[in-house]
Amino acid sequence: MQDHTLTTVAEESGFSRTGRTDEVTRLCAAFAAAWPRAVRSLEFGRSAEGRPMRALIACRADARQVPVLMLQAGIHPGESDGKDAGFIALRELLGETAAPGVLERIAILFVPAFNVDGHERFGRWNRPNQNGPEETGWRTTAQNLNLNRDHTKADAPEMRSLLGLIRTFDPLVCADLHVTDGADFQPDISLQVEPLNQGDAHLYPLGRELRDALIARLARSGSMPLPFYPDLARTDDPTSGFLLTVYSPRFSTGYFPQRNRFTVLIETHSWKDYATRVRVTRNTIVALAELLAARGGEWRERALQADAAAARLGGAQVALDYSSGWRESGSGEPLDAGGVAGSELIDFQGYAYTREPSPISGEPVTVYDPKTPQVWRVPFRDRVSPSLVVKAPLGGYVVPCAWAQDIGARLTLHGIACEPVRARSEGVRVEAFRATEVRFAAAPFEGRMRVRLSGAWGRETQDIAAGALFVPIAQALARLLMHLLEPQAPDSFAAWGLFNACFEHKEYLEPYVAEQIARTVLAQHPQLQDEFARKLEEDPAFAANPAARREFFLRRHPSWDSHFNLYPIFRVDELLAAASPVRS
Repeated sequence: MQDHTLTTVAEESGFSRTGRTDEVTRLCAAFAAAWPRAVRSLEFGRSAEGRPMRALIACRADARQVPVLMLQAGIHPGESDGKDAGFIALRELLGETAAPGVLERIAILFVPAFNVDGHERFGRWNRPNQNGPEETGWRTTAQNLNLNRDHTKADAPEMRSLLGLIRTFDPLVCADLHVTDGADFQPDISLQVEPLNQGDAHLYPLGRELRDALIARLARSGSMPLPFYPDLARTDDPTSGFLLTVYSPRFSTGYFPQRNRFTVLIETHSWKDYATRVRVTRNTIVALAELLAARGGEWRERALQADAAAARLGGAQVALDYSSGWRESGSGEPLDAGGVAGSELIDFQGYAYTREPSPISGEPVTVYDPKTPQVWRVPFRDRVSPSLVVKAPLGGYVVPCAWAQDIGARLTLHGIACEPVRARSEGVRVEAFRATEVRFAAAPFEGRMRVRLSGAWGRETQDIAAGALFVPIAQALARLLMHLLEPQAPDSFAAWGLFNACFEHKEYLEPYVAEQIARTVLAQHPQLQDEFARKLEEDPAFAANPAARREFFLRRHPSWDSHFNLYPIFRVDELLAAASPVRS
């Protein structure tokens, strides 16, 4: 007979409703009380509004000695499948009505409602493009941050708390539980596994093994699983086919491979009814637990080998961003399958649909007929290639004093090792990145003004004061470190705008003074006349910009700010301790 203290609101309501955070508190306590030797309930942080953040760790062995499966639910609270399915699956695993013996070989770290504040912003229309439950939470936090865009910058207190949980338990596999929206089609779940397209290439075969074995188990249980997240190449247009996205580390799917660990993006389909979605998610969790129990020992050993390999990345070429290679014709229409770069035609189990101009928007709108299954013959662009490759520094990075406290604290959140510079060093040979073009975003994104930098690293000398921070490349999290500190990486601290002040001009000259200085520079360096004339001829925008024409000469005068457009983190070839210290 079922113990109702361990059942969810979803089950009690016939899957018409889902519970709120009081249910999470109640069930976490009930699970710990029912299985005191196998379950521990944790408060691992507080939300922006002060709500407790709870997790369960379930294991019948020493959780420090076995592979850990992390179930991350409720990062988007409207997508509540993971919370309800997680409690159901964990109850069955603990009661051994599913996969008996699994918890003797693995540990499960379950976060039922990561975004607790969003979970409490309950409403009937928070997910209008989803079939149940009746009411759900809201997508973002009380600070209006999307936690699945926050893994690198870690602005949200919720993310900072989760990173602490990750540092403590070091999960081998993270299952990030979501509900997809977008097109309407027959598959009831999609899975995207990494490392498979990014991270340590030696882990790719294991990522593929994990994905394929999980898909096979779900298919046997009656599901129709997809081996990729179904991103339409062009929004709302099924004829454009699908595009494989290699997610950057702002997302959980891109974050864990930079830690040399596995991640599974699990997305049930929003138009399937809630009972079906919870059942499919429950089946996925149980299958993952079984796979980890069977193969986790080898996968863990290989992950530790990847840690050791990452500590030897100094001087290696490291991919930090990727492209699908998809291109469109000049008219903006996708090329046919023979002309689409990096694609193949696939048979996709969709539904019949029409695309007609809308009297509301005036553009074509897709209307699906879910009663009429239809096979779509469409391109799938799954051949990705690196679009940004950076050579890792031989020694590491140096964060000057002015930035050491903030950046050091952010690196520590991720578990990245760094150490203070204890003595001043003058004339240290470094690589410095100087931006040649700075493009600020036109609007904020996730609370920050993002920036894209063009430029290059170049050799120069810099004085390094005591109190600066040295961050060695020789560590297991070297890939993640590069994603955070390489200025052109898509989710670096620089890209998220932490150093925007460094790319603002702070000292100005009146035009008449600038004209005098420019004439002085030209008189002292007459060879600049030919270079100036060539630029006027080759660059019409420059020729038409009086300020840019004056700046051409001002940059060559001693009054020019040498720190303008200088990225305030340096790369060094050796451990900074090896440099000759000069006491100040």
